[in-house]
Amino acid sequence: MSRLPIERRPLTVSERAVLEHILAADFAGAYELRGQLDRTDVVARWGPGSVSVDLRVREPVRCAAMPSELVPVDAHVHDRYGEYLGELLVWTDKGASLAALEYAWITDEMPESLPSTDQVLVTVR
Repeated sequence: MSRLPIERRPLTVSERAVLEHILAADFAGAYELRGQLDRTDVVARWGPGSVSVDLRVREPVRCAAMPSELVPVDAHVHDRYGEYLGELLVWTDKGASLAALEYAWITDEMPESLPSTDQVLVTVR
């Protein structure tokens, strides 16, 4: 999907809740990334109707020092019956600041909304 730039806006309640849930995991750089949430905006959608978004953190940024651009957690999404629906990925800009929230789904239909946090099982890799 191609990125669709949008007018910069704050995180929605569901975007923030999912990011807080994932970043609550204990991994190197989590503290710094959590500290960026109040300064994080959405700047693009990943396509028409997509819940995956590009993020930008406003200055000043307290940078994380992660070795990877991908936050090192598995955030698996399950429905209320326990069936696996996909996963959430949090991307960073060179391991330093929040850059994207991706919902990678395995269902036939693209999700219309982010899952609630009780549907997301987070484990550190």
